[in-house]
Amino acid sequence: MPGARDWRITRTDLEFSRLASVTSPRPAETATPSSAILLIFGSGLFFSALDASAKHLVTSGMAAPFVTWVRFAMHAVLVLLIFKAWQRPETLVAKNLKMQILRAVFMFGSTIFNFMALQTLQLAETVSINFASPMVITALAGPLLGEWAGWRRWLAVGIGFIGVVVITRPGFGGFGIGYVFSICAMLSSSLYTIMTRKMGGSETAESLILYSAVVPAIFMLPAVPLTGSLPAHWYDWMILLGLGFFGGFGHWLLIKAYQRATATALAPYPYLQLVWMIILGWLVFGQLPDKWTLAGGAIIVASGLYIIHREHTLRVRHRAALNAEAEELAKKL
Repeated sequence: MPGARDWRITRTDLEFSRLASVTSPRPAETATPSSAILLIFGSGLFFSALDASAKHLVTSGMAAPFVTWVRFAMHAVLVLLIFKAWQRPETLVAKNLKMQILRAVFMFGSTIFNFMALQTLQLAETVSINFASPMVITALAGPLLGEWAGWRRWLAVGIGFIGVVVITRPGFGGFGIGYVFSICAMLSSSLYTIMTRKMGGSETAESLILYSAVVPAIFMLPAVPLTGSLPAHWYDWMILLGLGFFGGFGHWLLIKAYQRATATALAPYPYLQLVWMIILGWLVFGQLPDKWTLAGGAIIVASGLYIIHREHTLRVRHRAALNAEAEELAKKL
């Protein structure tokens, strides 16, 4: 039939099209933009300010559930204003509401457990334990996402948990309820991250940010009359209302950073939040981490960096193997 070849696409055509896209030149890797690194530093500073503010409030007598509610309520208001929800409401629609709620519950657990841990632990201790999150994600990514780790990454996971043991020192008089809360916060944060990876391809970034704030704020609303208390001083009012700003703006800076550079390129820099935590812990609370916290934190950071390096190496090898295979198949077509 004349002209039939113009519209009928064969399997060979599709295969060649796929191979052409795989074998097409990729842009060479470039140095990480300094602006992205500065944004990561800034986000770490705001997250550290969030934890320092929460620690000040909960150690001065305010209930952790109420502080948590204010943090999410203010965050939700800021998100609605920043994204101008009235102009683009379609970007805030959840495609899978149940999954959005479950992810938000993990976000809530990460926050409230962390605030409860800060009642007794130093800032450097909680952030060091939270740095074990990449190890938990590596361990859970297999059964939950089908991303199974090799023996090298499992070894790094084991070493990372040794770092947590060094910090908490169970059985040596150093382990207290604060460490239990901090570990629960880290586990919740890990599940929150896994849910984000699972939903990132189907949900908009705006909806992911909004629901992670709105759901906890609604969920905690009944507890406000039972746990709420007004700050005694004007500066406590400023700190309380600043929680949502620190959390929301920190997440906004993080998003901007990952828009300018890849996750792999920026992976080492969030660990520098430990420096901010040590500085704020000393300036605000007169606390410096002991040798066990520093040693355990160093072990956890080293383990996390190795996992990141290993995953990047495997991705590069996989990409190279695909390119080589595609070139060989293209020659046969």
